[in-house]
Amino acid sequence: MHCDLDDLWRLTQDPALHSRWDLRFTSIEYLGDGQPQRFSYRLGPIAGWGETAGERERPDGGYASALRFGSRSRASLIDEGSGYWLYLPQPDGRGIRFLTRYDYKVRWGRLGNIVDRLLVRPLIGWATAWSFDRLRLWLERDVPPERSLRAALTFGRDRPSARRCLREPPPA
Repeated sequence: MHCDLDDLWRLTQDPALHSRWDLRFTSIEYLGDGQPQRFSYRLGPIAGWGETAGERERPDGGYASALRFGSRSRASLIDEGSGYWLYLPQPDGRGIRFLTRYDYKVRWGRLGNIVDRLLVRPLIGWATAWSFDRLRLWLERDVPPERSLRAALTFGRDRPSARRCLREPPPA
């Protein structure tokens, strides 16, 4: 992404701003103050919990954010998981590489594993990539997430695309 590192951090760490661009959540709310920072989230009718800890000053000049998440709702396939975001400034001012990795345990036994492998995990991967591109449009072109969603639904000019985001890190 070609943007200011602190702007990227703010849009990803502020729950009200985060839920505007991330398709995977309809709302995110912090629960009090402290470290780790606890939060609740919703995706439609499914409620979940999480906790995050951010590291603002990495030795390489980037930032990192680690989290644990899950849902007590039996309707949620996801039981509990963890992940991280890395914000890595690129050499010669070529922008910021914004990476994520996450994994989770599923419910519903063998059926849950099949549904996850065939449907849920690919859908979450697509939604993550699409949302990151939506965030990129907001940061690089000042396209509000609500406008990029309308553009996606009407094939407008400023529509996000999951294809612009790598699903695996490039070779070293």
